[in-house]
Amino acid sequence: MNREALETWRGRVRGSLLGGAIGDALGAPVEFESGRKILKKHPQLLRTFVTGGAGWPPGTVTDDTQMTLFTIEGLIRAGVRSDRGLGLTLAPVHHAYDRWLDTQQRSAPSGERDGWLQAEQWLYARRAPGNTCLAALRGARHGGPRITQYGVQVVNDSKGCGGVMRVAPFGLLPDTFTTEWVFDAASETAGYTHGHPSGKLASGALAAIIHEICGGATLDTALDTAAELLTRYEGHEETSEALTDARELAALPPAHRPASVDQLGGGWVAEEALAIAVYVSLIHQEPEQFLDALALAVTHSGDSDSTGAICGNILGALHGEAALPAELAATVEGRAVVLQLADDFVEEFTRTQPHPGFAARYPSS
Repeated sequence: MNREALETWRGRVRGSLLGGAIGDALGAPVEFESGRKILKKHPQLLRTFVTGGAGWPPGTVTDDTQMTLFTIEGLIRAGVRSDRGLGLTLAPVHHAYDRWLDTQQRSAPSGERDGWLQAEQWLYARRAPGNTCLAALRGARHGGPRITQYGVQVVNDSKGCGGVMRVAPFGLLPDTFTTEWVFDAASETAGYTHGHPSGKLASGALAAIIHEICGGATLDTALDTAAELLTRYEGHEETSEALTDARELAALPPAHRPASVDQLGGGWVAEEALAIAVYVSLIHQEPEQFLDALALAVTHSGDSDSTGAICGNILGALHGEAALPAELAATVEGRAVVLQLADDFVEEFTRTQPHPGFAARYPSS
């Protein structure tokens, strides 16, 4: 990869991760509110961070960003494992989610874990974590009936958006990984907590869209690729139909956009969250429209933080870090950690020789 290509990719990785965090923090305070109520309080749509209903300071991120950060840390550690000749497997991502579980069950790092991310005190905060994620990860840790083990799919019928909202890092992998592999890997890791086909396949589709974009595809072309990949899997119909609905709605003449968002659902389940983010990204896909897109993505009667996060992941990958709303990018919680992980991810998957100091920061799982 030449220097220009490397810097373009780095900008996409940073843009996608930080864009997702911005969308998450923008939507978190209005999650659970109706679209009508949001519009009454914010007639021009919500374009700046506000205090959350739980008293969270403006710019506070939720479990969506927390789990995305542990996803990318798990991928870095999987890469380090591969550097040591152990092969690249997805189990380190599952182990990373187990470290995230500590942040939801403890008030501070215990000193029993390795790696630097789990030592970040600000992550030890419960930001409305999904019950499905908590239950599945607790089960993987402690065992019991109908429970998974590390690296094995959970047995449940959940298709909540807790899988799709965290898998963008798979799409950011370099083109040495095929889009088919990225789709399958994202689906598999979503399946550590969400067992329904739509919960997994929507996650694979998002990762495929982002991976194609990072490879230089337009958003429409990336959606075509994801749509074709979906048809290869049993149980794809809900996700395929949701993406078709999003694209058809985006092709209609402009109307009352927030009402259009609500036509796609509330975003509580995976395929709806993906469809809302795709719809908004399609109608506001110019770099200068980034904030317009995020503002619309969170203005609906549903899971506003997740739809905002996914929209930010997509458009951040499409346009890179330079297109992010500057004030929001500067003040979102965890900015320094997000960017550190982004840069470490790029380093891990571009260097040719193992780096001892780097490997010490990301021990193999």
